[in-house]
Amino acid sequence: MLTAILSHPVTALTCLLVLAVVAVNGWTDAPNAIATAVCTGAMPFRRAVGLAALCNLLGLGWAVAFSPVVAETLFSIAGFGADVPAARSALCAGLCAVVLWSTAAWRFGIPTSESHGLAAAVTGAALALPGGTVHPGPWARILLGLALSVCLGWLAGRLFRRALTLLRPSPALCRRGQVGGAAAMAFLHGAQDGQKCLGILLLGLSLSPVLPQQGAFSIPPELTLLCAGVMAAGTALGGRRIIDTVGREMVCLSPRQGLAADLGGGSCLLACTLLGLPVSTTHVKTAAVLGAGSRADRRVAGRIALTWLFTFPGCGLLGFFLAKLFLFGS
Repeated sequence: MLTAILSHPVTALTCLLVLAVVAVNGWTDAPNAIATAVCTGAMPFRRAVGLAALCNLLGLGWAVAFSPVVAETLFSIAGFGADVPAARSALCAGLCAVVLWSTAAWRFGIPTSESHGLAAAVTGAALALPGGTVHPGPWARILLGLALSVCLGWLAGRLFRRALTLLRPSPALCRRGQVGGAAAMAFLHGAQDGQKCLGILLLGLSLSPVLPQQGAFSIPPELTLLCAGVMAAGTALGGRRIIDTVGREMVCLSPRQGLAADLGGGSCLLACTLLGLPVSTTHVKTAAVLGAGSRADRRVAGRIALTWLFTFPGCGLLGFFLAKLFLFGS
């Protein structure tokens, strides 16, 4: 499979851009999973990053083996028409839009959802084509997942905070629990976001002779290993800015509150993954932190919410105009 990809320059470029999105996702989105564990002192930064990288890899492998519904949702999110060369150019434009948006958000330390940006940018790029279409079914699952993840993440964080307040575990026990919570969050991040990037990679390959479209949706094992490895490498780069924003600037958490946020975010991610709903680790974890925390900095929380609000239209328009530019240049 990989040899066939490298033998087609345009296909290889598309694959490279998807892997760039995967790496940026691991670099800027995965740190949300370990933010509370680092900020409460449960784990040092470097050890937490290494744990997240390993768990991201394992999570994607588990999801593809047992429930690849999220990957199929992103694979079928939009139609690119019958002009295959134009479709390839538009898809590459959408991928470039995601990298630009995510890098800009990281520069300002704002946690944003690369997965939602990916869905919006790819859809915007498809609509730039004469025969481009939006498929409502996959988009309905994405929007349902968005609404549920934010509400359930906040509610779960608040409920686990109240439960731990009644149980009164020691700070040392809470920190040990956070290590497992961080591992679970990173595992489920790989299961969710790794699938989304893999679905877009399969979409790009379906527009080439390497992986022609077929009736049944299937994922080659070597592509799973490739995406998982690149996401793990991206996570290993760090993401300290995102961690500081979520775990220190937005809310100051005690070990007990940090454990509540990890348990709340992990349970919400697990439920949505088992239901096959595409959700954002950023949204789930940030909502759980707000639910578990006592006093939030409204200025920081408002800046994050504003970025979330503009992710769909911003990435969609950026993907649309970049696709028009790419098509004009070709």
